[in-house]
Amino acid sequence: MRAMLLIAALLLASQAAAQIASYDIVDGAIPAPLTDAPGDPSKGRALFIDREGAHCLLCHRVSSLDEPFQGTVGPDLSDYGTVIDEAVTRLRLIDATLLNPDTVMPAYHRIEALREVQTRYRGRPILSAKDIEDVLAYLKTLLPDERPTGVRE
Repeated sequence: MRAMLLIAALLLASQAAAQIASYDIVDGAIPAPLTDAPGDPSKGRALFIDREGAHCLLCHRVSSLDEPFQGTVGPDLSDYGTVIDEAVTRLRLIDATLLNPDTVMPAYHRIEALREVQTRYRGRPILSAKDIEDVLAYLKTLLPDERPTGVRE
């Protein structure tokens, strides 16, 4: 019976590990995309504002989004497309604690050594490898509003 339980546990662990993309960290960044397909900015936007998924707006603000209750805990990302370092941002999305152990940002693509994980995310990442690339593609589109001050549409 113990052998069966051990085999079941190993099987579950290997399935969970298969959900995590392999990557190499180089100088505090992950330069290579996690998938072969390029990210989709529209899917990334949907993930970014999804209050049941990534929930980025809980901590971040994007002025071009007409979404209520945007956060101020994390940096304002309104013009992030002008400053984005894609490789560093990829690492931040996967596991921001690798850059700042005291961050409150969730590890979106990690399943081990986590605390206070909601039941629905136990054993699986919050965002898939494709989701990470989609969010990156969306973040690259965040450019400053180029309308003159005081002009409304």
